Amino acid sequence: MAPPPGAAAEVAVSDLGSYQDAVRLVLTHDLITASRPRPGVLPAVLRWADQMTKDFRELLGYTLIATTRQVRLIRRLDELDATQGTMFSKNGKPFDRRRLAYLCLVLASFQRSRVEISLADLVRSFTPAANAIDGLGFDATVSAHKAAMVDVLDWLVERGALGLSDGSIEAWAQDTERGDALYDIDHDICASLFKPARPLQHLTSAAGLLDAPFVASKRGAQRAAAEQRAARALLEYPVVYYAQIEPEIADALRLRGVAENLARLTGLAVERRAEGVMLADSGGRFTDKPFPGRGGAVNRAAGLLLAKVADLIEDREAALTRLDLPSEGQDQRDLLARIDSALPVAGIVHELAWSAPLEAQYSEIFASPTLGPDSPVAVGAPPSATAPLIEHSTLTTMIDELYDELGPASFTLTWQHDPHGLLAAAVAFLADLRLLRPVDGGVLVLPAAARYRNIKLALPVTRVGDGQMAMSFRAEEATT
Repeated sequence: MAPPPGAAAEVAVSDLGSYQDAVRLVLTHDLITASRPRPGVLPAVLRWADQMTKDFRELLGYTLIATTRQVRLIRRLDELDATQGTMFSKNGKPFDRRRLAYLCLVLASFQRSRVEISLADLVRSFTPAANAIDGLGFDATVSAHKAAMVDVLDWLVERGALGLSDGSIEAWAQDTERGDALYDIDHDICASLFKPARPLQHLTSAAGLLDAPFVASKRGAQRAAAEQRAARALLEYPVVYYAQIEPEIADALRLRGVAENLARLTGLAVERRAEGVMLADSGGRFTDKPFPGRGGAVNRAAGLLLAKVADLIEDREAALTRLDLPSEGQDQRDLLARIDSALPVAGIVHELAWSAPLEAQYSEIFASPTLGPDSPVAVGAPPSATAPLIEHSTLTTMIDELYDELGPASFTLTWQHDPHGLLAAAVAFLADLRLLRPVDGGVLVLPAAARYRNIKLALPVTRVGDGQMAMSFRAEEATT
């Protein structure tokens, strides 16, 4: 398999750090403007716009939109997962379905002929569209509806799609009859914020949002598509396990080229193991979920749980039950089935039949061929398709032991009276990092969890200012 195009081919060694900083900014921010994420970022990114456009297109199949006023990366989706496209309000809560629907309707209500709009006019044009959708609706006298609208408009203001020129949305929220606000509309930013790959009205399944798999007829084009999909998987997920992905993707990742180009593109380090490959972020400049770290009680509890899990596996590995590791294809079928079950057809929710191409794209494949001794990368033993099971009852005992050992106050006011809630949050966090895999009855311990087996617990220390106890620990390995 020929190596993919070289990353940063025209960037001098002395400028490589600056280029990698710009790439990381583009990958970690949904939109870059003159003021977002902070002043000075936009010029630093635009300096490298031409080279980044080329690298993103050739290595990943992504499209970079770069103008003098904004930069936005349009990604291609090979899979859906619960972390993609999550948007948050000012208070840090993720958008629910109502807020997502309101956001789409608000953007659709803006007319190109208008450069500004009052909140009262916006609500008047928005309300009939919302009320025409069964189960949605909008009533300015309902607090939950007003709160959702406030979150949506704040989100648009933060990204520069709207600019508040007069009035106050808080005044409107307190009194919708007398309060009002006037917004300037930036139609270019609005258009870049909502740019689906396909017309949504033509989709009959969420699978239609995904990139088509290996549609090219020529072998060279198929290899190039496999390399791009491999690069996207490695870039978008904390770790890629060979046993869970399609053989074409596994083959592309085993060979030198894809991972090394991404390392040069982003400044991260490649880690290869028999079970898979990952990009390690030792400086915490790229990940949205540093681990281990001081990211709060959930992050710390996750590390402590992982240490207990490692001890358990070391002591009782032979006695632990091992289960088949579900493929990503099976996870995709389950997720898409849940999404599609909510799609109304003529006012009635139906179950959607799977199409043959989708089945082919997400076929269950556990085993991948192992490279020989003359291959560019020696991957060792064939990857295992099973993983040890840690039952829920064992996890519950672990979190109870941590509360007994460290005291409830060590887990902050939020969690000190809710150990089982903290357990659920920590397991979800580790699942997002692909270190654990929840299954019926417990969790499967994934191979990358072994790199954190030497997490060492330090004594609880008092956090300055609030009197709460905080645990700190370190790991021999780098942050991912």
